[in-house]
Amino acid sequence: MITDQARRGRLGRVAFIAAAAAVGGFLFGYDSAVVNGAVVGIQHRFRVGPVETGVVVAIALLGSAVGACTGGRLADQLGRTRSMQLAALLFAVSSIGQMLPFSLWDLGFWRVVAGFAIGMASMLAPAYIAEVAPPAYRGRLGSFQQLAIVLGIAISQLVNYVIASIAGGNVSNHLGPLQAWQWMLGACAIPALMYLLLALKLPESPRYLIMSGRTQQVREVLTQIEGEDVDLDKRIAEIQHVVRVERVPGVKDLRGPALGLLPIVWIGIILSAFQQFVGINVIFYYSTVLWQSVGINQSDSLLISFSSSIINIVGTLIAMALVDRIGRKPLLLIGSVGMTIALATTAWAFSAARGTGDKVTLPDPQGLIALVAANVFVLFFALSWGVVIWVLLGEMFPNRIRAAALGVAAGAQWIANWLISVSFPALAEWNLPLTYAGYAVMALLSFVFVARWIRETKGRSLEEMG
Repeated sequence: MITDQARRGRLGRVAFIAAAAAVGGFLFGYDSAVVNGAVVGIQHRFRVGPVETGVVVAIALLGSAVGACTGGRLADQLGRTRSMQLAALLFAVSSIGQMLPFSLWDLGFWRVVAGFAIGMASMLAPAYIAEVAPPAYRGRLGSFQQLAIVLGIAISQLVNYVIASIAGGNVSNHLGPLQAWQWMLGACAIPALMYLLLALKLPESPRYLIMSGRTQQVREVLTQIEGEDVDLDKRIAEIQHVVRVERVPGVKDLRGPALGLLPIVWIGIILSAFQQFVGINVIFYYSTVLWQSVGINQSDSLLISFSSSIINIVGTLIAMALVDRIGRKPLLLIGSVGMTIALATTAWAFSAARGTGDKVTLPDPQGLIALVAANVFVLFFALSWGVVIWVLLGEMFPNRIRAAALGVAAGAQWIANWLISVSFPALAEWNLPLTYAGYAVMALLSFVFVARWIRETKGRSLEEMG
């Protein structure tokens, strides 16, 4: 008989393992959003306009797409934990490179390297957590990835605000030998090294160990994460059977009759695209510039960005509490409705902007409405699509194609992210209200897609998917 205390202890160990793996998500969020505070400094240092700025900000996302697509294969060849260690090293090296660029294109190169690490982290943690988590807790433990991402975003905005404040409210001012924005980009090296240390201590995934023929280690890991009351022989036999009838998946295994891919892969790709086409990362990559463009000063813009990150965390915690209770699909539908209304309201508010160039302002009450609506959008995204997509991508694919399909879906997400991020500066300069109206249309279409094509995965074991 296993006592409640023993069960709690075992769940605590699994939660720690999931949290440690999700530090990759923290770096994903931090490194993705930290550029928000540095954009103005980059523009001033290298004397570039919105097009060049959009390219440098968004170019990391192309690296992320490559990292996500190749991360699945690396995870199957090197193992989940070794791949995490590689991602941590890339995070650390690219942070130093971004801190010390000698030209705009040198900065762009290091952002591509950082993007590759972000892409790896975007698929490694969900896959790893899904493979070590008990089915009853997989949704909540899988949510650790998104919680870590939003914490990374929030901490990056807080660090940016603190550094800018120390520099007198201007990110182009010097702090010692470097400008403030350079310190912002270099600070990521610290959590990257912490991630490396944690990844060195994590147990390997049971499924990867069986794929590698290390049965004795599988018993040790399963005992650690599922307990001694579980029939280990039965669990090992179950995983061995799945592995035995599988090959290491590759992109060719995803081929099917629906425009060259299996239908389930297309569903994952479209879900990933919708998560980005609603424009969430415009808030986290460009919000400082966005609020400055409607009359808010640089320091206050950084503070607003941090406030949005806190709301992002609150929404994520709500999703973590609900994802295993009410399910994945209902949360997505709720989020789509909330985002559609909030984005449409934001578009209306921005249509009242007055002035040009540095003299643009939003009158009352539209200024307040824009701030509130933008943060309501962040809240509804966080309590739905922010968390649920990563949970679904970790569990919706059949075992035989999971790693490869997750990599392709995550890669599609980064390409969609790149399209939105690289286009926003020019679109905002052309017509900001219509840009946000377009995001509202995407949120509405996401509701239709989920209602028609997504099936619930709550409470099902990974071996049932397929």
